[in-house]
Amino acid sequence: MNTSLTQSADTPPGPGIAIDSPAVSHQQRRRSLVSSTAGNILEWYEWSAYSVMSPFIAAAMFDSSNPASGLLAVFAVFAVGFLMRPVGGIFFGWLGDRIGRKAILLITMLLMAAACFAIGLTPGFATIGVAASVLLLLLRCLQGFAHGGESSASTTYVAEIAPAGKRGQWGSVSGVSIIGGSVLAFLISAVLTTWLGEDAMATYGWRIPFLLGGAMAIVVLWMRRSMHESDVFDAHQNADAPQKLSRKKITLITLRMIAFTSGLTCVNYVWMTYMTTFAIKERGMQADAAFWATMVGQLVCLASMPLMGKLSDRIGRKPMMFGFAVLAFVTTIPLTLMVGAAPWTLALPVAASLVMWAMCQSIYPAIQAENFPTYVRSRGIGFAYSISVALFGGTAPYLNQLFVSLGAGWMFSVYVMTLCVVSFVATLFFPETKGADLNKLKL
Repeated sequence: MNTSLTQSADTPPGPGIAIDSPAVSHQQRRRSLVSSTAGNILEWYEWSAYSVMSPFIAAAMFDSSNPASGLLAVFAVFAVGFLMRPVGGIFFGWLGDRIGRKAILLITMLLMAAACFAIGLTPGFATIGVAASVLLLLLRCLQGFAHGGESSASTTYVAEIAPAGKRGQWGSVSGVSIIGGSVLAFLISAVLTTWLGEDAMATYGWRIPFLLGGAMAIVVLWMRRSMHESDVFDAHQNADAPQKLSRKKITLITLRMIAFTSGLTCVNYVWMTYMTTFAIKERGMQADAAFWATMVGQLVCLASMPLMGKLSDRIGRKPMMFGFAVLAFVTTIPLTLMVGAAPWTLALPVAASLVMWAMCQSIYPAIQAENFPTYVRSRGIGFAYSISVALFGGTAPYLNQLFVSLGAGWMFSVYVMTLCVVSFVATLFFPETKGADLNKLKL
C-alpha cells in the first residue's frame, strides 16, 4: 500500500480546485486550534468526571446495600455509555463529511454539556429509587453519543488545519486535551474531597463537578463560534470529481485502525481512570491522596505529549507506534504490582504508563487523518476510534474490577498485554505517512 503525496493545504490550489476566499492565515489556524482544544478539554473533563466520581456515584445512584455490586453497576453504565460512542461517531462523522467540521463541534459541545449538567441534578436512589439508575444510564448514553461525535470531529479538524510538516506536533493537542480534561476532573475532585470531606462528597459534593462542567460550556461555545472551517474540507467540497477508494480498501483501513487502537485505548482507561478506584477500594489509599497521585502522573504525561508529537514529525509515525506496543507489553505487570497504599506507588506507575501511552496518543490524530481520505475522514475516524474505544476502553474498568473481585486480577494484565501484541501486529501493516498531503491523499 503506497502513499502518494500531492497538493498540501499550505500550497496554491491545483487543477480542479477553486478557492473563493483568501487562504486561512497561520494566526487564524492557531486561534481555531486554541478554540477547538479548549472545547475538547471540557468534553474530556465532562466525560472523565463520571469515572473520577464513580465511588460516590455508586453509593448515590444504586442500591448501597452491596458496595461491590454498586461499583460494578456504575462501571457497567460507564461501559454502556461507551457503546453509544460508535453511534455518535458514525452519525456525526457522516454529518461532518457533509456539513463541515465546525458545525459538529458546536452541536456535540452543546449536547455533552446538557447531559453533564443534568447528571449533576438527577435525584439519588434514596429519593426516586431505580429511576435514578435509569436516568443516569440515559444521560450517560447521551454523553457517549455526543462524545463519539466530538472525538471524530475534533481529531479530523485539528489534523486538517495543521501544517503538513507539523501535523504530529499540532495533533498532540488532542492528547493534551484528553489528559487536560482528566487532570481538571481529578483536580476539582481532589480539591472538593479535601475541602468537603468524604461524607459531604457522598451526600452532595459529587454533583459539583458535573454542574461546573455545564456552566463552563457557555464560555467554550462562545470561543468555538469564531473558528474557521477546515480548508482541507473546503477544498474537497470545491473539487470537480474527487477520486474515491473502493469499499474493500476503506474496510481494511478501518479494521487496521481498530486493531491498533485496541491496546492504546485499553492502556489509557486502565491508568487514566480505573487505577485510582483500584487504589482506593483494593489497596486502602485515601481518596484525596489517590486523586492527587493520579493527577501528578497525568501532569508528567501532559508535559511529554508535545515533545512526542514533534519527535514523530522527525522520525516518523511507525517507530513511535512500535515503541508504545513493546514498552506497554513489558511493563504492564510490574507497574500494576507496584500500586499500594502509599500515594507514590500510584503516581509513579501512572506517570510511566501514560508517558508510554503518549508516544502514540500524541500523534493519533495525525495517524488517523493520514490514513483516511477527506471524503470519509470524519466518519472513518469516528467509526474506527469509537468502536475500538467502546470494545477495549469502555469495558476496561468493568473487566478489571470483575477480575479483581474474582481474585484473578492477573488475568486482566494478560488481557492488556494481548491487546498490546495486537497493536504491534497492526502497526506492521501501516504505511509511513509522516508529512502526508491530506488534500489528495492516495492510499
